[in-house]
Amino acid sequence: MKHWILSTLALATLASGLALGDGTAAHAAAPTPVAVATSSLTLEQLFRAESYRGEAAKEARFSSDGRYLAYLWNPFGEPGADLYVHDTQTGKTVRVSSPTLMASVETPENLDRFALKLQQKRDELAERQAKEEAQAAYLRGETVDLDQWERKALEALKVELAQRKARDDARKAAEKAAWGETPAAASAPASGASGAAASAEARKPAKDPKDMELWELRDELKKKQAKDKLKPEDLYPGVSQFVWASKADELVFSYRGQLLRWKAGSDRAQLLLATGRALKPVAYTPDDRALIVQDETRVLRVQLANAGVEVINRELFNPDDEDRKFKIAQTTLSENGRWMALVAEAPLTTADGKPAPKPGRQVEIMSYSERFATAKKVDREVSDDKRGLPAMAIYIRPVPAAGEVPARQPEPVFTHPGGDVWFEISPVVWSRDGANYAFATFEREKSLYRVYLGQPGNKPVVALERRAPIHHELVNVMTPQFTPDGRDLVVLLADKGWRQPYALSLQGTDRTVRPLVSGDFEAYQVLGFTPDAKTMFVVANKDDYAAMNLWRVDLKDGRMTALGQAPQYHRNATVARNGEWLAAVAGDWAHLPELKLIKGQPAAAGAEPGRVLTSSHDPAWAQVNVMQPERVSFKNRQGDSIPAYVFKPQGWQRSDQRAGIVYVYGGPLNDRHLVETDSFQNTGYLFAMYMAAKYGYVTVTVDPRGHSNYGERFADANWQQPGQPQAEDLEDLVAYMKTNLGVDGTRVGLNGWSFGGFQTQYTMYTKPDLFAAGIAGAGPTEWENYNSWYSGRTIGKVDRTKPVLRKYSLLPLARQLKRPLLLVHGMQDPNVLYQDTVNVYRALLESGKEGLVELFLDPDGVHALGGAVKPVGQHRKYEAFWLQHLGAAQR
Repeated sequence: MKHWILSTLALATLASGLALGDGTAAHAAAPTPVAVATSSLTLEQLFRAESYRGEAAKEARFSSDGRYLAYLWNPFGEPGADLYVHDTQTGKTVRVSSPTLMASVETPENLDRFALKLQQKRDELAERQAKEEAQAAYLRGETVDLDQWERKALEALKVELAQRKARDDARKAAEKAAWGETPAAASAPASGASGAAASAEARKPAKDPKDMELWELRDELKKKQAKDKLKPEDLYPGVSQFVWASKADELVFSYRGQLLRWKAGSDRAQLLLATGRALKPVAYTPDDRALIVQDETRVLRVQLANAGVEVINRELFNPDDEDRKFKIAQTTLSENGRWMALVAEAPLTTADGKPAPKPGRQVEIMSYSERFATAKKVDREVSDDKRGLPAMAIYIRPVPAAGEVPARQPEPVFTHPGGDVWFEISPVVWSRDGANYAFATFEREKSLYRVYLGQPGNKPVVALERRAPIHHELVNVMTPQFTPDGRDLVVLLADKGWRQPYALSLQGTDRTVRPLVSGDFEAYQVLGFTPDAKTMFVVANKDDYAAMNLWRVDLKDGRMTALGQAPQYHRNATVARNGEWLAAVAGDWAHLPELKLIKGQPAAAGAEPGRVLTSSHDPAWAQVNVMQPERVSFKNRQGDSIPAYVFKPQGWQRSDQRAGIVYVYGGPLNDRHLVETDSFQNTGYLFAMYMAAKYGYVTVTVDPRGHSNYGERFADANWQQPGQPQAEDLEDLVAYMKTNLGVDGTRVGLNGWSFGGFQTQYTMYTKPDLFAAGIAGAGPTEWENYNSWYSGRTIGKVDRTKPVLRKYSLLPLARQLKRPLLLVHGMQDPNVLYQDTVNVYRALLESGKEGLVELFLDPDGVHALGGAVKPVGQHRKYEAFWLQHLGAAQR
């Protein structure tokens, strides 16, 4: 294999004076060995300007009879998400929307603008890629013209300015001619000093680009680029949402505020309604003659035969203050079409009825892109802020018949006053016969989880209650579901430490619950049931914590059968009402994720691969996907099994003494973690692959305790001791790497982003001899400054009268640093504030760590950078840092 010597940039870095573990400068006589590359893979190829991965399909849903599957998606390189419908019987797929198909309801000017902006996006990506490759060639010592793009842009700008000047001159000449002005009259002073000045300014010709200096042209170019910068609304958006009919094979979808109707077998969709207001389709009526839609204040019924519109729920009034009108947050229609549930919120107001300021506070973020720095404000609610939760109410009201006089607003069946509390509520769900409705609530301060059950016309009662501390991840997935026969309400609990479905009996008065599955695994997503209510479909990581699969559950005995093919991770899953088909975006490291159609009945020979419906990614990915990782796990000192994956370089042997890199996150992440079979995370996967393939490093990505999807005990290990259990697991990992992965334990680096940036710093400060160097990106070093929705649920108990989370600050620990540390941050990060990195940097300087700490900043970057620093540049810096401080893979 062809050999490449380390880049000029990295060599310069190596020669610039190295830091030893004790912070003293290295002697010139003992330089760190220069790493020799063993692969031709480049960072410019791997992190090219246009990602190899496209957008996966979303919002997949089956028609009422299960024959058709509709989903939103577009092929690689196309903007927006269009509507596609797949026929499970014929195997054919129809594209229902596209810029061409939407020409009947879209203006030609908008379509032209979409096309023009798409070409601009493609040109910008191509130019960015060309610049990156040219810079890499320049650093290798090749002759490269780095000014060619600026020259081209300035020449185009000169032409544009000249054309603008010509238009201005022509316009002014025409105006003078229309007023009959002569040269003498034109030069005569206007009456009044201000008039004279205005007249002179009006007659001042546009500046000629030939008279402009280079710096002036560059300023004009900067203004033009800012003006032409792509915005989300510049590109074709596609379809926003759709609903299937109750019985027929037809649907209605929303495109830029317009509702269109499509029937199976039709060539194209037909415009149903265009009101100028953004209407959200809710559901068809049971007879498919009308469509229920809503906006923020009203619920409407649209007659499909003539597009006649009828208001079936007018504005809602707050029962406590009729001047504070509710806004409808959600409308849920019962299947029989007789009832609707309205979840409404009241606006926050002051005592005099004026809109109240947003709860929390605003913090300033500085921008240095202009001549003088400017500040912008972003909302921030931290743990010691008083909350301002809006009051809410649930209304259950009958759906009026066509032409019926609107009835008086009923009393709400449930209310919550809002205020200075943490309160969460699930959507309202209906039983299929419309006889019952249900919802769940969670009150954080009280550790109170409740499931409510009600009947139309009556207020709900508490059918289930948990008063113990609730698994912090449970509240995000707590929406209950009725079985098709209405005999049970399926709820999500973590009674045994894992998020799993339980059946709450609705028979009689005994509200007992029984587990529907058993075992140590997560199964928090219930997809649906067969019509006879004997089988349930769930997504679970029963056989592999790194991959969620589709499972068929026998509700009689809990027996589970896998339907999807392992080890693929199944996301955005849905099941047909008849249980015959499922669909999910499925993939793994060997197969990029695509939407697949999967049978609801298990095959005799085991799980089948499924029918692939989409092609979302660039085939060129195969050229840079040079390695795949190996899954490993180890036991920590607590006896927990800690999962990880490792890239082993070519020629690896267990007896090697190689340099190694560990990538970590370590924090609660709702339903995600790092070690997932379809995750191609930029640093933990792609860059790890690169360093193993090119330089022979052993690279490990690990999920220590604190991560989600491994059960309550694992995820909650972080509570009130953030960083400590993860640091212990990382220490055990290094010991494992030394014994089993051929790693030199004195040359292992640690890297993480966000919570992983916190974790990297915590470990470097509290176990200062464990890692040889660290890279910490955008870490929340002061938890009292982070968003309270996260910190108060996953870090520790809070007190909204004082910042008690300050006890977990990293600033007092920073003085213990002994090894080189690179701090990375976007200076306009609205999530983890840049000030967190500034403050810890100050603490490091104050404790004499100038020789150990280095800052790498993106002046325009946000939480994932993306300003001046793109992924390729970020990882160029990482490459140079690791080669400087860890050296060659083997010495």
